[in-house]
Amino acid sequence: MGQIEWAMWANEQALASGLILITGGIVATAGQFTQWYFGAYSIVAGVFICLLEYPRGKRRKGSTMERCGQKYMTKVVKLFGPLSRNYYFRAFLHLGLSVPAGFLLATILGTACLAIASVIYLLAATRGEQWTPIEPKPKERPQVGGTIKQPPSNPPPRPPAEARKKPSEEGEEVVAGAPSGPQENPIPVTDEVV
Repeated sequence: MGQIEWAMWANEQALASGLILITGGIVATAGQFTQWYFGAYSIVAGVFICLLEYPRGKRRKGSTMERCGQKYMTKVVKLFGPLSRNYYFRAFLHLGLSVPAGFLLATILGTACLAIASVIYLLAATRGEQWTPIEPKPKERPQVGGTIKQPPSNPPPRPPAEARKKPSEEGEEVVAGAPSGPQENPIPVTDEVV
């Protein structure tokens, strides 16, 4: 059985955690909870996490399904360089971002989910995984004439291959464009009117 790539699971978990933090932060801020500023923090942290985690990393083996519009966010994440590629950094970043949101009941679920994502990222980092962007493959141009070995010598319409007579077999020369013998009408002529 193949080896599990933990970063893929951590990415999905962290993205869901960011969305849960945003939702809990909106509830806490709109409801004017006593410590509503933790809710505002959760909104900002959740948006940051979603932007960081939206582009999927390329898998080692097999193909990776790209998210819709991921190529634009991939360019932004690549700007952070080794900080965005290193899963140790992501593990400790997510753990640090989850702590302040844990002081409010509305955001505690997002905090727990983000802490789990942090642990999964730490596991991925210890296994030697790192984030690599999904690069679009260059399109190969079809080579013109690569599939055609010998161009046809007769103009269309051509009879089937078994009905064609080769001039060398008959012993007579055929002039281009001139019929070589009696021609049969391929369309039957009938007197019936439809």
